[in-house]
Amino acid sequence: MKTYSQKSSEIKREWYIIDASTLPLGKLAVVIADKLMGKSKVTYTPHTDNGDYVVVINAKDIKVTGNKMTDKLYHHHSGFPGGLKTLKLEEVIEKNPSRAIKQAVKGMLPKNKLAADRLARLRIFDGAEHTHTAQSPKEIK
Repeated sequence: MKTYSQKSSEIKREWYIIDASTLPLGKLAVVIADKLMGKSKVTYTPHTDNGDYVVVINAKDIKVTGNKMTDKLYHHHSGFPGGLKTLKLEEVIEKNPSRAIKQAVKGMLPKNKLAADRLARLRIFDGAEHTHTAQSPKEIK
């Protein structure tokens, strides 16, 4: 019996939609990363990017457990001396809610050449409306 290895020409991508207000941030990131990598597919091949598209709605309604809204910090450095900027999770959600989800999903993806292409298939919207209705995405419960 030979091991099946999927070719790039055989990839069939689907569209999924998930509501960010239904799960805590970490569990949401795990589900999204799983769909972006294609690990839930029978044809999963580690060296081939066979993941699906994921649309996230209601990003501004992210839920977290415990005191993460005030304790979780996001750091960014400009590269210059004294250029470290730190924001709390509640400030990040107020300013740009998609950043929190995108950074959580990026941390769940493997650090390799395929990571940027996988992350590019993630579409995040602050409200309940999105622009991908023509793709008729399937809802993830």
